[in-house]
Amino acid sequence: MSGQTIGQQSIQFREPVFIISGASIVGKKEGEGPLGDAFDLVGEDPMFGTDSWEEAESTLQKETAGLAIAKAGLKNWQIRTIYAGDLLAQSVASSFGIADLGIPVYGLYGACSTMGEALSLGSMAVAAGYGEYVLAVTSSHFGSAEKEFRFPLSYGNQRPLSATWTVTGSGACVLGRQGGRARIMGVTTGKIIDYGLKDPQNMGACMAPAACDTIYQNFMDFDRMPEDYDKIVTGDLGKVGQQILWDLLAKKGYDIRKQHMDCGLKIYDGKTQDTHSGGSGCGCAATVFVSYILPKIESGEWERVLFVPTGALMSKVSFNEGQSVPGVAHAVVVETAGKGER
Repeated sequence: MSGQTIGQQSIQFREPVFIISGASIVGKKEGEGPLGDAFDLVGEDPMFGTDSWEEAESTLQKETAGLAIAKAGLKNWQIRTIYAGDLLAQSVASSFGIADLGIPVYGLYGACSTMGEALSLGSMAVAAGYGEYVLAVTSSHFGSAEKEFRFPLSYGNQRPLSATWTVTGSGACVLGRQGGRARIMGVTTGKIIDYGLKDPQNMGACMAPAACDTIYQNFMDFDRMPEDYDKIVTGDLGKVGQQILWDLLAKKGYDIRKQHMDCGLKIYDGKTQDTHSGGSGCGCAATVFVSYILPKIESGEWERVLFVPTGALMSKVSFNEGQSVPGVAHAVVVETAGKGER
């Protein structure tokens, strides 16, 4: 069940890793968007019954993780390892959220690309035989993210049109050696790409170069063209970042406009929900993947998808010190499982 390296940055698994189950829980605004009926649960209370935004996000992640495990027909003790992450300082939403599950955990941080990182590392562990089942889970919350990175909600600041809206949501997947209708066949690990941009209200521009680099490297490593994928899905580039990605890849000789979809543009209705450039946050790519993309792969409507969550690697410290906002993107190749494999 071991994997093998391919090209400069990729792994192609000799045996597939199956996505056994997926779960998603979102907030009210996300439930009012185009994918509202696809999520497992929509919370009407943004505090999720807690006293702070941070506790709300922890509760959100814990409930989503538990739901994914239950949907897989498993008990907590059967999950060997959790790969989890969020946007908050030292990943506190994950630390406090999943502690009660009693499962060994690796805390991850790839900003909004963290679901790609979690699926990549989780699938490597399963492929190498280091766990029968593992769980990948990420979360974000509009209230906690605004408090952490921008302004308290009560400040009522105006947002530029390039800004994205942090998704209140959590997505989780149980990975295993058999039993799913979708399989992970390979991953391309991204490099940190820094174009020197410093505007945290334009994260799409900051992340697009990293998305371009990872997608291009996936094409090189696997010897593929855009048409070899039914969809190439980025995490949260939004309107601004999407166009930049298209332009950057065009300069390398690749046109992905027919295949490309961005989770940040899919989760909200830009005309009616006032989310400006689109959605973002660790919960953006995770919830759209679980609720919308995974079912299409499982049904065979999309037979091969390149899932590329994108992240802007900023912090309060780096911003206050005048540093730029580097980007990173991690790609996961997900395919429909053959009938004999399920």
